[in-house]
Amino acid sequence: MKVQIRPATQNDVTICGKIAYLAFKSIADQHNFPPDFPSVEDAVGVVSAMVASPRIYGIVAEAGARVLGSNFMDERASIAGIGPISVDPEVQNSGAGRQMMEHMLAKVAAERRPGVRLVQTAYHNRSLSLYAKLGFEIREPLSVMQGDALAESFAGYRVRAATRDDVGACNRLCFDVHGFDRGGELLAAIGYGSATVVEHLGRITGYATMLGIGGHAVGESNHELKALIAAARSFGGPGVLVPSRNGELLRWCFSKGLRLTQQMTLMSVGLYNEPKAPFLPSILL
Repeated sequence: MKVQIRPATQNDVTICGKIAYLAFKSIADQHNFPPDFPSVEDAVGVVSAMVASPRIYGIVAEAGARVLGSNFMDERASIAGIGPISVDPEVQNSGAGRQMMEHMLAKVAAERRPGVRLVQTAYHNRSLSLYAKLGFEIREPLSVMQGDALAESFAGYRVRAATRDDVGACNRLCFDVHGFDRGGELLAAIGYGSATVVEHLGRITGYATMLGIGGHAVGESNHELKALIAAARSFGGPGVLVPSRNGELLRWCFSKGLRLTQQMTLMSVGLYNEPKAPFLPSILL
């Protein structure tokens, strides 16, 4: 099968969304896990939003007139984030997935980006094998936590909606933790109304773009992350990505009734700074 790669367009949204739903559902069903996308409509919505974003690069793999799958790369930060990648279950061993990943890595190299990251579903052995072969290093095991909203607060840690005036302080905090800021994502989240900050002793000491698989958070300590999680109205998608090595935070989540839904893996190529304070990654990085 001769696979060709081209940019994704709005005309691809419906078919790529359907393929994404079927691809993720197929592998989840094989391992008795719920699918990442609850419905075709949810997957189409995600693909539509990514294709429409000028800072997210999307590609389609096709053979002749048949669309085989798609892949996306978030370019809003100096460190790029790849995903979601999906291939039609009927042609999943055609090499289309590998070619899309190689295309993305070539773009990262051509643009001289310092690094790229992704989050991989731990039960999907084929994807982990592919990414390892392509040079990705395993950086962090992640526990996906889900449950009812906690509706709690912590004395001395005030959680409120983030505003554009908070971006500078949040970017400095993210840079201190990761070595780069994610201001593009933060601004988008403020526009959506999902971003929150934590104030402690009169200054911002933590923030989240949202609490769920699509959002990231950083804090000076676990107190900030606990406050952000406790104040969340819900946990988006499969849940919050908690680094499994953060035993204190993981045990706290369990103590509050949150349940482990699955394991995921943070992987990267290129620059990776070991985080200097507690964090919650998003599905992209």
